[in-house]
Amino acid sequence: MVDDSNLLAKARTGVTGLDDVLVGGLAPGHLFLLEGNPGTGKTTVALSFLLEGARLGEQGLYITLSETDRELREGARSHGWTLPDNIEVFELVPPESLLDSTQQQSLLYSSDLELGEATKQIFETFERVKPTRVVLDSLSEIRLLAQSSLRYRRQILALKHYFARVGATVLLLDDLTSDTLDKTVHSVVHGVIRLEELAPEYGAERRRLRVLKYRGQSFRGGFHDFSIKHGGVQVFPRLVASEHRSGFERRAMTSDIAELDALLGGGIEQGSSALVLGPAGTGKSTFALQFVAAAVKRGEKAAIFVFDEELGLLFNRTRIMGFDLEAMRDSGMLHIEQVDAAELSPGEFAHRVRERVDFAQAKTVVIDSLNGYQAAMPDEKALVLHVHELLQYLNRQGATTFLTIAQHGLVGDMQSPVDITYLADTVILLRYFEALGKVRRAVSVIKKRTGTHEDTIREYRIGQHGLSLGASLNQFQGILRGVPTFVGDAAPLLTAPAAP
Repeated sequence: MVDDSNLLAKARTGVTGLDDVLVGGLAPGHLFLLEGNPGTGKTTVALSFLLEGARLGEQGLYITLSETDRELREGARSHGWTLPDNIEVFELVPPESLLDSTQQQSLLYSSDLELGEATKQIFETFERVKPTRVVLDSLSEIRLLAQSSLRYRRQILALKHYFARVGATVLLLDDLTSDTLDKTVHSVVHGVIRLEELAPEYGAERRRLRVLKYRGQSFRGGFHDFSIKHGGVQVFPRLVASEHRSGFERRAMTSDIAELDALLGGGIEQGSSALVLGPAGTGKSTFALQFVAAAVKRGEKAAIFVFDEELGLLFNRTRIMGFDLEAMRDSGMLHIEQVDAAELSPGEFAHRVRERVDFAQAKTVVIDSLNGYQAAMPDEKALVLHVHELLQYLNRQGATTFLTIAQHGLVGDMQSPVDITYLADTVILLRYFEALGKVRRAVSVIKKRTGTHEDTIREYRIGQHGLSLGASLNQFQGILRGVPTFVGDAAPLLTAPAAP
């Protein structure tokens, strides 16, 4: 658990989610380094930092050596921002004499004059504006002017001591375009935040950040996904399930189908997770939707996140079976969202799920399917860790979670793209099998942590009246292999429903 005892003393960044990662914000009166390659969002974060200070009535100063005043204001307008009067932009340019080759000094290096002149202008501007928050963009220019690591370190130390004396909170930006191996600033500043941009083989770029250093306090470690949209940067702090716990009464969540509830030993316990797995077309989504419909009927809210199917097709297909998802959505009892795995980072997806549970009070959550979730996160090891934290969080909030996963193959031995059966509290197994010249479906519960369940196999059918289950197939052997052997006297198979 991250200690938040000193939140009130921090200078908040104004970036949604970043203050959570920093446990309140930036310690006032210190230097912080925000580094990342061009295009990772450093300027947007810096402007948010100054705008948050302006909102609180603090004076801000943006010292730019790389962008013009016009470019900064245009960038702010792209997010719908207008820089107020208490934020001053100072464009640091070399004096005209240094730009004129005829007036260059021959006995002194021009870099000596440029560096000294730049420092002088920075201090003079600070004394004139007297800001509480300062952004210096960027250190790459100062590093080039210094020309040596020793002079560069001395220059940063001079800035640190000056700003510490006047009590300003300073954000130094570094675009990592010069000497990326020089860690001089890392050892001098109070904290370091690194922004990264990843380019997957397909889909939009992924952005993440990490706090590398924060003197004198804990912070939320690891990588945190973030996005840049209209309105600024939004950070999605890494989910730590152990930090979230709520009290609730555990009870059985039924499906309103007596045979299915009997197979599950009375239903699925609230605050647990269920994995529905089987080959394509066996009705994994239908089983999950049956519990959603039952929850909405009880007056409980639910949320469905669909990775694989277009919503219009899903609405039409399920309406025939008696699930009017559009009516549930329009009533406010159901949140249904189509997720584009190529455009959404895992951190943002977890954030969206949390929003439905924390603020909308959804008690039934369906993720359909884990195959699509894996497409958003090709690294199998990272996928298992993400799913583990998400399931633990949902369980502790009293939400019942249904995950579906499509296995490879149709009959016989099946293979899953990733094995998470050990994470789920309940595992529902769906299978095709052949009998009497027809392809049929069978369901069995192979695991339930929270109580007893039937160890039988039941046939089920999906039709115009939805999902229906038959009696246990105790006169067959080999159903799960796909080609059973009949060993009884009378076949207990489901018959076709009578015509209406």
